[in-house]
Amino acid sequence: MKRNKILCLIAAVTMVVAGCKDSFLEEKRDLAGYNEEVFKDPALAQGYVDYVYGLFLPANNAQTLSWNIGTSSDVFARTTDEFAGETDFNKLWATISYTNSHALPYFGARLTTSVVNNPYTRLKQINIFLAEVDKYGLPEDLRNKLKGQMYFWRAWQYFDLVRLYGGVPLALVPQDPISEDGVSLQIPRSSTSACIKQIIADFDMAQSLLPGKWSSNDWGRITSGACAAMKGKVLLTWASPLFNRTDDVTRWEEAYKANLAAKTLLEANGSGLFKTGGTANGTAWGNMWFTEVNNPEAVIVYGFNNLAIGGNTTKNNGWEQAARSKEINGGGSLSPTKQMVDAFPMKDGKMPGSSSYAYDAKKFYKNRDPRFYKTFVYNGAIWPYNSNTGSNYKQWTYKWYKTAAETIPSLSTETKGANASGIYLCKATDPAASNANGNFQQNGMDFMEMRFAEVILNLAESAIGSNRLGEGLEGIKSIRERAGVENLDGAYGLATATSRDQLFSAVLKERNVEFAYEGKKFFDLRRWMLFEENSPTAARLGIKPLNGTRRTGYFITVKTLAGAKYVGTADPLIKPATGNAPVIDRDPATYPTPNGSANYAAYLDYLYDNYFVITEKDDLDPTNPASWKFTWYPQYYFFGLNENILSASPYLDQTVGWNSLKGAGTFDPLK
Repeated sequence: MKRNKILCLIAAVTMVVAGCKDSFLEEKRDLAGYNEEVFKDPALAQGYVDYVYGLFLPANNAQTLSWNIGTSSDVFARTTDEFAGETDFNKLWATISYTNSHALPYFGARLTTSVVNNPYTRLKQINIFLAEVDKYGLPEDLRNKLKGQMYFWRAWQYFDLVRLYGGVPLALVPQDPISEDGVSLQIPRSSTSACIKQIIADFDMAQSLLPGKWSSNDWGRITSGACAAMKGKVLLTWASPLFNRTDDVTRWEEAYKANLAAKTLLEANGSGLFKTGGTANGTAWGNMWFTEVNNPEAVIVYGFNNLAIGGNTTKNNGWEQAARSKEINGGGSLSPTKQMVDAFPMKDGKMPGSSSYAYDAKKFYKNRDPRFYKTFVYNGAIWPYNSNTGSNYKQWTYKWYKTAAETIPSLSTETKGANASGIYLCKATDPAASNANGNFQQNGMDFMEMRFAEVILNLAESAIGSNRLGEGLEGIKSIRERAGVENLDGAYGLATATSRDQLFSAVLKERNVEFAYEGKKFFDLRRWMLFEENSPTAARLGIKPLNGTRRTGYFITVKTLAGAKYVGTADPLIKPATGNAPVIDRDPATYPTPNGSANYAAYLDYLYDNYFVITEKDDLDPTNPASWKFTWYPQYYFFGLNENILSASPYLDQTVGWNSLKGAGTFDPLK
């Protein structure tokens, strides 16, 4: 039975601490207090650090691939073209104001007497530990490793804030909220550049204190390579157009050096692209999620377990259950869009229209990048799971008309309910997953917050930015090679990408495919300012902005061979116990039938050609009002501080472009 080591330690040590001193958790409610015993005992000190890990990690049943700590949900993913639906950041507002919910509340809130988990309460716990741990005689090696992990999480937290808000208050020592004058608590927002400098310093410190790898018992702890990789990511963000409006090449150079150093350090400690099982047909790429301890792809990994639902140490991964269709007792709650399907290239790495493979919109699934088939499940596709019949389970999503008078078909293969888009996500779903216990809920797949592929593409992008164009192209090619993309033009479909902007476009599109539904796209769109219609970077890169668009899906109905819509109460493609299927048997016992198909794939093509009608489904986004379009405001590139935090901390300057109690915002996040 799978149990993540850190996860179990968090639970176990918390119980030990509570047993040693009943006031442990109460002291966490004491806004000024802490338990000195924690810093005297190695197990308790380790428990403190593991507790902090727990503050940052997804909760039990989190839908991990679309989860983000900034919203703890899929809100950011739905503010892209990965998922549809209205959010506070893609709809029309009468005004941009700190009193509206589009002023992202992640920054923090008023202090309460309850235990809360937000950025500055996490930072408080980290700062207390860093200030106290050296005072009580713990072994130096242990102290260094514990401090290294805490420096990492402090840097990680500040980076997450800065990429959303720009500069924020830098609290680097414990604050006493019960101070007499209260003035010492009034830390103003530091400049963004000062925050970046501190974040880099913390990652450097963490790297110097942490090992390159841990033993198997500590799998999932932060390594020196993870620190270096995050430093590279921070500097890449700092070099990107959101922060680097003048395209200062020195920033790209610093990002390049940091990402190269991260790649080198990680490789020296056994990291690399996951290639077990081979790269043909995307085999290794599809299987990388299911190798856990010592997975070379995992740079930063969040642990889950498959313990029985409801236990004290249960932490199941909710992705499998959410992704699987309701027809097999999954949640059916994940609905990828047609726009994301269309973003995947053909199997020679080129987009439809420029590929050597002809593209047929009716059979949109044919001859695509191997990652396509490890990401999406379309009507008729095989989507295996662990059951007596699940190894060959086929996901059908077609509909038909019960009566001739119907204008919208009322009958469907999905008798238990369909998802919204008519196509499913299979990325990181396990062919060995079982719905026997909790309907796929008892799943323990670890989630890779940062993969080695991201390190490579961070390096590739910064190489392009620093005018090492050939090196940047080689990085993208290595990702495509591992994915199993064909190399017909000597560059895995990228032979025509030669200029700096063409390669920038190529690396962003590669990230879009490689990291689809892994929580990256929202931040990529923001740091490249690719939302609004007049985006200069979108024009440079040839990428269509999201503003003014609607996210759509697929609607599949059945017709007869003669072309008429099928009308009837029985499923038109299922053969009954006696007699023939009303239209044609979708799954005959033998091939060829009736067109000389050699196998199921060829037969499915025949069904699409002759019996399926595919239309674009346009009700994923709101239909009331009918004029609803994706609407992003430039102010969201740096979110404003919301009413809650400004009323509690009126000394904080509001972000430029946002209003506040004191009037127009004056804080410039570009400084």
